[in-house]
Amino acid sequence: MDSLLFLCARHLVRHESDFRRALAILPSELYPVLFSAAFLDRRTLVVRDLVAVWPFPVLSFQRLLPHLDRHHLHRPKGLPRNLCVEATIMAIVAHLRQTLEDPDRGMSERRCCLRVLDMIDLPHDVPAGMSLWSTTVSLAKACLEVSKHQNEHLKRGSKRQKGPSGALEPPQSFSVEIRADLFVNSTSFVVLRDALQANTTSLLRLKCRDFHAEELSVGSTVTLLDSLDVCSLRRVDLRFNNLGLSGLCVVLPHLTKFPNLLSLRLPYSNVDVRRFVSGTDASLRQLAGQLGSLLGLKELNFGSSRLSGNLRNLLSDLQTPLESLELAFCSLLPDDFNYLRQSLHASALRKLDLSGHDFNEGRLQPLRQLLEKISPSLLHLDLMECRLTDSQLHYLLPVLCRCSQLRCLGLFGNLFSTPALKVLLEKTVVLPHLRLVIYPYPLDCYITDHLRPPSGSGWFFEDAVDRARFNAAKAELCQLLLELGRSDAVWTTNLPWHGAPDYFDL
Repeated sequence: MDSLLFLCARHLVRHESDFRRALAILPSELYPVLFSAAFLDRRTLVVRDLVAVWPFPVLSFQRLLPHLDRHHLHRPKGLPRNLCVEATIMAIVAHLRQTLEDPDRGMSERRCCLRVLDMIDLPHDVPAGMSLWSTTVSLAKACLEVSKHQNEHLKRGSKRQKGPSGALEPPQSFSVEIRADLFVNSTSFVVLRDALQANTTSLLRLKCRDFHAEELSVGSTVTLLDSLDVCSLRRVDLRFNNLGLSGLCVVLPHLTKFPNLLSLRLPYSNVDVRRFVSGTDASLRQLAGQLGSLLGLKELNFGSSRLSGNLRNLLSDLQTPLESLELAFCSLLPDDFNYLRQSLHASALRKLDLSGHDFNEGRLQPLRQLLEKISPSLLHLDLMECRLTDSQLHYLLPVLCRCSQLRCLGLFGNLFSTPALKVLLEKTVVLPHLRLVIYPYPLDCYITDHLRPPSGSGWFFEDAVDRARFNAAKAELCQLLLELGRSDAVWTTNLPWHGAPDYFDL
């Protein structure tokens, strides 16, 4: 339930002309709640007016907007909320331009005191209208606009005092830092590159926490990494970049300068050590050494890399244990599972993704032994599309039930029946923290013609499901959850909606 103060703030921001007249006499303490109300109701003019005279050094979306999630299902009609993000950015641009032109405005006039815009962890409903890609582009363009205006202002003969080098120095005392996660691909590379390279002198500077890149060449990737702030980066996510082993060996040395780098995600990097190519072994050893130089690394994702029999070679140089390891569709062999069980990572793993492995070929026992070893620390386990059957699930159940801290279990795309799923639910009720289970459509709920999975895959498609049978099975599972006192747990086949918890959210 909203507070009386928030309800009054919503009423005030709906009358934009009255709000503007009252803004000069409103106490600073009301600005945060007014900003939240304006953002919720998509009052872009109010957002711009508030940011233009923001009385605090920091404006954090995460702090001001988290309560908007509960309004997600009742969003009012009107302008898309992404325009409020744009309005915030444009208000800062306008403030910096105005301050450049007239830095000595009378102190009696209310003016913007903002020095940091923290856009990290936007509420979940904001990216739906404004993707991380488009947010990145908007921020980059704003930085370039400020930089351009700043250069033009200096060229016109600013009266500011010259620095020791004789060049006119920008008035950094009123600069603004924007903290954000950035996403770039080949179409947005140039604008982000230019914005980051302008960071050193611009009054509007980007600082990146999580860097995501797709479809970039090795050279473009290195250029952007070399332009990022050294201390703020905690994650690098490079996917679909076709880097291969040789490309990764070029990129990884540029990561050693980031002391706070905790997460490295390299899925779909076109790594396949099964192909006999001259130099593969040397490149793999080189890559392993480079990984070993990332001393703070806690999360590693090599999804869809074909690493058959080479997990030891890849991970053996790491100096500290990993807490999250994602090896989906990596064509691992029994020796790989045995290495992982005996490695320094086994006692620290909190998240493990082994999706896409067929456990019919001598891998089931090594998997069970691995799960036994990591059971005390494991919070999240993905075994999706592994073609696990009822009998294999029965074999794994005892060790699954020993994962006392488990919160999320992903089993979508396996070959289970409704009775087997009911047994799974009954047995795992002993796990007090298990809140999310993503289970497959039961075999007995498929239309006969579509009973077997296409092309040997464990992935079943929703349009092949008999809805009446599935709804009945789903109702049985829900009823069983109620009877066992676990109505707090979510059992679902809705993979996209729930998704996998991020390592930093574990």
